[in-house]
Amino acid sequence: MPDNNTADAVWRDLARFVFDNRDTWRRAVVEQSGLPFSRIRILRRLARTPLTVKQVAEHATVDAPAATVAVNDLESRGLVTREVDPTNRRSKLVSLTEQGRAVVAALDAIADPAPDGLAALGDDDLTALRRILDKLS
Repeated sequence: MPDNNTADAVWRDLARFVFDNRDTWRRAVVEQSGLPFSRIRILRRLARTPLTVKQVAEHATVDAPAATVAVNDLESRGLVTREVDPTNRRSKLVSLTEQGRAVVAALDAIADPAPDGLAALGDDDLTALRRILDKLS
């Protein structure tokens, strides 16, 4: 197992590479949906599983009041709903509505081609990278 310094450096470089190469896609999803990207991030998280508002805040890296504002906005647009959490009746679960799922599906259909640097890698390198990413999943 590599030392943490190596893993940390690889992680920083990987995050920087992805962050630096997603601007075109981000603009496209914001334009198509009419939503701020912060709301899109929340919808994509909710597509995986319903979350409490507290969990929405944690996943979106915002405080609880900001998460509440975001959920209120998404709810007013008909994209999410809040229901009592069956495992904790004091809490509410936020989940996507059918309309919310349709928005996420439309966003997922927006082209997000590999950046030139990745596309230029040879088959062996791409296969190795695929193998590594599969291990991380």
